[in-house]
Amino acid sequence: MTREEKSLVIEDLTAQLAENSIIYLADISGLNAGTTSNLRRACYKANVSLKVVKNTLLAKAMENSDKDFGNLPSVLKGNTSILFAETSNAPAKIIKEFRKKSDKPLLKGAFVEEAVFVGDENLDALVNIKSKEEVIGDIIGLLQSPAKNVVSALKSGGGKLAGILKTLSEKEG
Repeated sequence: MTREEKSLVIEDLTAQLAENSIIYLADISGLNAGTTSNLRRACYKANVSLKVVKNTLLAKAMENSDKDFGNLPSVLKGNTSILFAETSNAPAKIIKEFRKKSDKPLLKGAFVEEAVFVGDENLDALVNIKSKEEVIGDIIGLLQSPAKNVVSALKSGGGKLAGILKTLSEKEG
């Protein structure tokens, strides 16, 4: 690879790091062709981009990036694959699912919404991170609960103000 080609790869990686706020680093070495193909297919279905990268070039891209990757560059040893996602826990779920049948992929580290996770022991914590959609769903559920109480109070109170107030005061007690 020429110096110009390396420079282009670093520029491309730097741009991808800038565009993504969810970045996982994993070791998929040792997977056979069929398993690797299944992993790529699972990533594609979950809208996760997977690519194998050269550690030195990724380290330069991280260095050139505006983001603070903390001690994440320290995991850039051996084989490294980078996973980009829009949902914070999608790559972790894919890795965990594959680990039911194999000891790979290994989680090297992750950068999730400015938080840095280093080491495979963080896999369960990353799986349990709620996506923005899940958090919004939880909030909507919490907000709907009081509204449902008011609606049921209106229905059971017979539509008369005294009945509504009585029903609401009974629900509070």
